[in-house]
Amino acid sequence: MSLTEKISNDLITAMKARDKVALEAIRAAKTAFTLARSEKGAGSVLTGEEELKIIQKLVKQRRESAAIYKEQNRPDLYEKEVIEADVLDKYLPAKMSDEDLLKIIKSIIERVGAKSPADMGKVMAVATKELSGKADGKEISAKVKQLLV
Repeated sequence: MSLTEKISNDLITAMKARDKVALEAIRAAKTAFTLARSEKGAGSVLTGEEELKIIQKLVKQRRESAAIYKEQNRPDLYEKEVIEADVLDKYLPAKMSDEDLLKIIKSIIERVGAKSPADMGKVMAVATKELSGKADGKEISAKVKQLLV
């Protein structure tokens, strides 16, 4: 079952359960998928990677909005954004542990032949491609900086 189908099924479930916050989050994902499919030059079917990127983008937007709402002392809006992010987060693959992430980044550094922080761009190019959906870009960047010091 593709992510699009799973989201469609979960949308129906959220409607029946009258879960307003989950319904909004899932509708946002479904809308984003529809917009991506209708873009000029896009195919009629999204690949799994494209679906994951869209969900990652939506989760990131909600987490950033939640941080802003928390700063602005708006707990009502903060809570809504966090719950929506959590609802969408369940569609993403499980995040890697710090130890696994460090191991993979070390192997990438060895493969690329990076020696100093000046080589960070080379490492990040490979790491972001290999770890797409498994780790956050900020986490990857922090680990690469830590290892290339």
